[in-house]
Amino acid sequence: MSYWSPPEPRRAHLLVVDDNVDELKLLLATLRGTGYRITLAFDAMEGYRRATTLQMDLVLLDVRLGGTDGFAACRLLKADPATADIPVIFVTSSASVEERLTGLRAGAVDYIVKPFDPAEVMARVEIHLALAESRRSSAAAPQPMQPPERPAATDSVASASSMDRALMQAAERLILADLSRVLPLRELAARVGTHEKRLSRVFKELANRTVFEFAREARLHESQRLLLESAMRIEEIAAAVGFSSAANFSTAFREYFDCTPSACRQAGVGRAG
Repeated sequence: MSYWSPPEPRRAHLLVVDDNVDELKLLLATLRGTGYRITLAFDAMEGYRRATTLQMDLVLLDVRLGGTDGFAACRLLKADPATADIPVIFVTSSASVEERLTGLRAGAVDYIVKPFDPAEVMARVEIHLALAESRRSSAAAPQPMQPPERPAATDSVASASSMDRALMQAAERLILADLSRVLPLRELAARVGTHEKRLSRVFKELANRTVFEFAREARLHESQRLLLESAMRIEEIAAAVGFSSAANFSTAFREYFDCTPSACRQAGVGRAG
């Protein structure tokens, strides 16, 4: 058996998500006879739910899936601890560099362009199954004993649904990825496969703040880090974290930290010396 052969003796379980019946038939024909267990889903959210319910080893995911695209499903899979380690391979007809980068930044491990060569599909699937199995084996190696953590008695995040936690974490990652251009609430919600009302509710219940408040606090904390750790001018820091002007930034910073950006920097320099 070659190194890249599917893990044995357990049969790998693949989730295939595609809403194009003809293209789905081609992909299934490629996988037929491999011995893999195959589960199908025909839209992004159905794929996410099946991945969280069933024990999947790899996901083959189309990008264009109607209302919610494959990028949103991938972001949710990577934000959910139960599915974060499942390799996701995008299989799509678009060959644009921008789309490939979007998929990889969402957490995918690979990208296959339609029309595909069956041998290439199989090679990529087998490679990523083998890599995932290697990571699991390393994680399963004996670790030093750690004292058990005391469970929090009132942890709203822990008691919330897995889906809600994944939505919030995926949205947080998108916000933190580019604080200079935080997406409007409607677009942010769409990028993680939900709507404005639900995303707002999730942040309020799990983080006790609005999406806007989370983004604002993230911007201010990042600006504080830049003031203390970089030589950037205050105007540059304001632009880097998404404030429209240095004056607006200074006002918000003073209200939040009870000191001006200049005083913060000077205090940091004093402590360093």
